[in-house]
Amino acid sequence: MKVSIFLMDLSGGGAERVMLNLAHGFLAEGKEVDLVLVKAEGPYLSQLSSKINLVKLKSSRLLFSLPALIRYLKQTKPSVLLSALEDTNIIALLAKKFSGVSSKIIVTVHNHLSCESRNATQLKRRMTPQLVKLFYPLADHTVAVSQGVADDLIHLGLDPKKVQAVFNPIVTAELRLKLQEELEHPWFQAGQPPVILGVGRLTRQKDFSTLIRAFAQLQQHMFVRLMILGEGEERVNLENLVQELGLSENVLFPGFVANPYAYMAKAEIVALSSAWEGFGNVLVEAMAAGTPVLATDCESGPAEILGHGKYGRLVPVGNPKEMAFAMADTLQDPLNREDLKKRAEEFTLEKAVAQYDKLLKSLYNL
Repeated sequence: MKVSIFLMDLSGGGAERVMLNLAHGFLAEGKEVDLVLVKAEGPYLSQLSSKINLVKLKSSRLLFSLPALIRYLKQTKPSVLLSALEDTNIIALLAKKFSGVSSKIIVTVHNHLSCESRNATQLKRRMTPQLVKLFYPLADHTVAVSQGVADDLIHLGLDPKKVQAVFNPIVTAELRLKLQEELEHPWFQAGQPPVILGVGRLTRQKDFSTLIRAFAQLQQHMFVRLMILGEGEERVNLENLVQELGLSENVLFPGFVANPYAYMAKAEIVALSSAWEGFGNVLVEAMAAGTPVLATDCESGPAEILGHGKYGRLVPVGNPKEMAFAMADTLQDPLNREDLKKRAEEFTLEKAVAQYDKLLKSLYNL
């Protein structure tokens, strides 16, 4: 069985990381794997196995890649084309329709689309629910990264029989190795105060302003530090907020780092403050190191990962006071590290690939 994975590029986002993990998982099973990129660029490109066939469509924009993707499907006829993220999914579905090939198309959804559209500033993003209703029925199957995302897609009108949740493949052999890498940062040396860590793109969705305000309240009662890894359009606003609150000496923005997992392993808490999510990869990544986590009870993913509060505290969205209380409680009474590691094993690459294998067999009546 030949599996093709279609993406815009290999930028440093969670969805791209998930699809790269799946590509390597399919390869380990003995499948032939093509990675089809509109642009062959991005920080994850260097992590691609030489055994995966890299197909470069060489288009300047996603829409312009449609003719090249149609040609690829006609020439290669993969058993399945797997795509991720809404714009890419639509192009994949159009390419299947115009190519006339029998390849199966599975689109994957990595965000709670109703929440995303309500919070969008771009007209295209506000129209996402309508585009989903129009195009996604053309897919052979739709995979959501959490049950909450799957339920939202069904609410938007998709056939429940053609929608299922497959949790993201987060825990891999590579992740386990990276969690163990040495970290030279002075904040993580012996005798330093506890570090609370946030990880993700600096966007409105991740709502790091709530995390910063919660940290400001927590710092009134204990000596802690806050580090936020990632880049994005909200960086200047967040840095200004830190200055306004007088936190500059104890809040750091290192930007995008090659190995955020080493930071997760050394942090006292990893906090997810998102206004909405699809899954919440950072929670599993931190738990794999045994690091305590807490999260907003946003739609969707964190509550499912944390067993509705069993494996980490859940707080209301946009509530700094409750998040500060949760951070204090977690610092004073952390969960057992081995229990967290065991929970993380529910989100392994092997388990995700097994579910995709089962889905592929059902699509081909094997």
